[in-house]
Amino acid sequence: MAALNKKSVDDINVKGRRVLVRCDFNVPLKNGEITDETRIVAALPTIKKLVKDGGKVILCSHLGKVKNGPNEGESLAPVAKRLSEKLGKEVKFISDYSVTGATATGAVEAMNEGDVILLQNTRFRGKEETKPEEAGDAFAKELADLADDYVCDAFGSAHRAHASVAGVTKFIKEKGGNNAVGYLMQKEIDFLGNAVENPVRPFVAILGGAKVADKLNVINTLLDKCDTLIIGGGMAYTFLKAKGYEVGKSLLDETKVDYCKEMMQKAEKAGKKLLLPVDTVCIDSFPDPIDNPNIATTVVDADKIPSDKEGADIGPKTIELYADAVKSAKTVVWNGPMGVFENPVLANGTEEVAKALSETTATTIIGGGDSAAAVNQLGYADKMSHISTGGGASLEFLEGKKLPGVYAADDKA
Repeated sequence: MAALNKKSVDDINVKGRRVLVRCDFNVPLKNGEITDETRIVAALPTIKKLVKDGGKVILCSHLGKVKNGPNEGESLAPVAKRLSEKLGKEVKFISDYSVTGATATGAVEAMNEGDVILLQNTRFRGKEETKPEEAGDAFAKELADLADDYVCDAFGSAHRAHASVAGVTKFIKEKGGNNAVGYLMQKEIDFLGNAVENPVRPFVAILGGAKVADKLNVINTLLDKCDTLIIGGGMAYTFLKAKGYEVGKSLLDETKVDYCKEMMQKAEKAGKKLLLPVDTVCIDSFPDPIDNPNIATTVVDADKIPSDKEGADIGPKTIELYADAVKSAKTVVWNGPMGVFENPVLANGTEEVAKALSETTATTIIGGGDSAAAVNQLGYADKMSHISTGGGASLEFLEGKKLPGVYAADDKA
């Protein structure tokens, strides 16, 4: 898996050709302003390369969940503006709600070599995410009709077989075009692939976040691959319950207690370390709003959680235990926060784990989603070897699943 034998942008010649690039511009917006531009910056190397080579670069992406049809609040217009500033050249925005309509077609026809245009939010079509027979194919074909070649650089969407991610490749192939991966995809696959298939040991995996259910396969796969598995976040309480502890009002998935027991047995049999919290920061009830700093906390041992309280972060002894485990590691993969990190009072565990990772010489890979947000927010981003741009995608990749967006690219000859 690590040596992914797929065509990359370095293997194709795009001079004078129309290249459709699927990016991940699903950026957070507040009142029409972009609050985190990580994903825009991550897309620049591929775009610059194609521009420099004289391609006619047509960018597309989704943004948001688009539940109630097209709306200006989820338009990609702010992205085009920010991209233009970053590239130092105009990125022409096509605000056509049908994405591939006459305005888009006309704009593509008028392009010169090195021009860049950005199409409207692909989800405005409504059929972007659906099965081919529900018109996903029709949209994929219209996208392919705009271009000669296709480049997938949207790792954050690569685990979805959507029209603009995987569907389009079939029609590009039919007309003899290339389907390649961009630099960002390549980097993600190299880092995540190597970490799982060929890690420099000791290999430590840290999993957090709220639900065990979201991480079932990942826990299982990583126990096969890693030397130490560290569990934090809301999912830790189901493991503590599996050890026979009282967890009070903490997050608990009753249906997964047996699974957690199995995983603890599996680790023991395989001689792997499975580390769970030894103490926890408890609160009376979940903060509302989530970032309300006026909450009282008590620290208790993990086997002494009072029945009327809930655990919301790892405690100081656990922080020390986890930081120690990371110190001797050579490879660390981290996915999911250690507590309710959105709250300043309950962010300590997540912050200390980020700090421990920033001080190690290991290859440190942050698996997207909340962990990436936390590392960025806490100012440790530049100390990590790699921060994945895809939460769900990096999880599925770590599980060993084939991602449609990667799978659909052409193999190297």
